[in-house]
Amino acid sequence: MSSFKNVLYVEAGLGVLANMFLLCFYIFIIIGHRPKPTDLIYCQLTFIHIMIFLIGGDLLITDIFESLNIDNDFKCKATFYLSRVMRGLSICMTCLLSVFQAVTVSPNTSLLVNCKQKLKKCMIYVFLGIWSLNLSYSSNRIFYVRGYTNVSETNQMQVTKSCSLLPMNYIISGLIFTISTSRDVFLVGVMLTTSTYMVIILFRHRRQCKHLHSISHLRASPEKRATQTILLVVVFFVVIYWVDFIISSTSVLLWMYDPVILRVQKFVMYAYPTITPLVQISSDNRIIIMLKNMHSKQHQSFFKKTFSFL
Repeated sequence: MSSFKNVLYVEAGLGVLANMFLLCFYIFIIIGHRPKPTDLIYCQLTFIHIMIFLIGGDLLITDIFESLNIDNDFKCKATFYLSRVMRGLSICMTCLLSVFQAVTVSPNTSLLVNCKQKLKKCMIYVFLGIWSLNLSYSSNRIFYVRGYTNVSETNQMQVTKSCSLLPMNYIISGLIFTISTSRDVFLVGVMLTTSTYMVIILFRHRRQCKHLHSISHLRASPEKRATQTILLVVVFFVVIYWVDFIISSTSVLLWMYDPVILRVQKFVMYAYPTITPLVQISSDNRIIIMLKNMHSKQHQSFFKKTFSFL
């Protein structure tokens, strides 16, 4: 059990470092350069992923609440609320990333060509809408979580060492489950639809390039690389989402959260925000060029110091 806990710490540490690096990179791009709309989406996604690690691991919230001497019940409500908000934002931003890239790679003859400029202009309003909806939607959950006391007496379901869920009315729980599942299934469906559309576009493009004997141009296309990266991110998210959904649904239906199941779910939950920045770092030419320049400058500095000493 302790070895699995160490794996979680390593996974979380790697995820936080990778996302912090990406967040700094995108902030630098947004402030000092002309950012792409995908840069704005990735910037928010990396921030959301950092918050998922800090809240899920009780690294940030615990320290804040302990220093302020705030009781456990408020801490549980705050962490549970924020974790649900960040989970909802993660799926919404990933869906938005998939939709925007599908619109971007669509040919000029398609019906989506009119949406390209419109989507860029209203991007800020889309962000505000996504954040507002998730902040308001997740507020109903705080009434059904409290500081853990004793499961045998109150029929609570312990979800962490210090937090538990209260039993709900069947109608309310069914309504919340239906709304949440419908939203998630809709967003996942949009991701799969846009991903399929992008695969078709890439396949047609490849076939045309083969016909024109310019396959080297296809390989060098930054747009194609960006599309492949987003496809990989979306597919990975969909797989992780359904694994997490099955674990969560089974636990709620059985009204039991085993510590082992909780750790497995946390491992699954951390997988997406850990892998995504690593994929992005390895596929973004701007990051690769920046790292190469930093590496070459370090070598030059080392040789200068060496020769000056001699």
